[in-house]
Amino acid sequence: MPLHVELVSADQLVWAGEASMVVARTTDGEIGVLTGHSPVLGVLVGSEVRITTVDGEKIVASVDGGFFSVDHDRVTVVSESAALSSGSSAT
Repeated sequence: MPLHVELVSADQLVWAGEASMVVARTTDGEIGVLTGHSPVLGVLVGSEVRITTVDGEKIVASVDGGFFSVDHDRVTVVSESAALSSGSSAT
């Protein structure tokens, strides 16, 4: 079962879909999430969130802080400002 990922900014859904892996940088360091990861809540620092979709596509988004939540294979990334990098596509 894949991860269900939602990346949202203050005013819009930036990307949502199924992924095999999500990597983000928190105040405690970089965290990588695969299916079955234990629940976690982290505070993001300004950096990139990297998402690998179930099809192998690489999605990269710049975020300006916020938080990162994992619970029951659901990953939610919320940031005041989030934008997909060139080459990444919205779903």
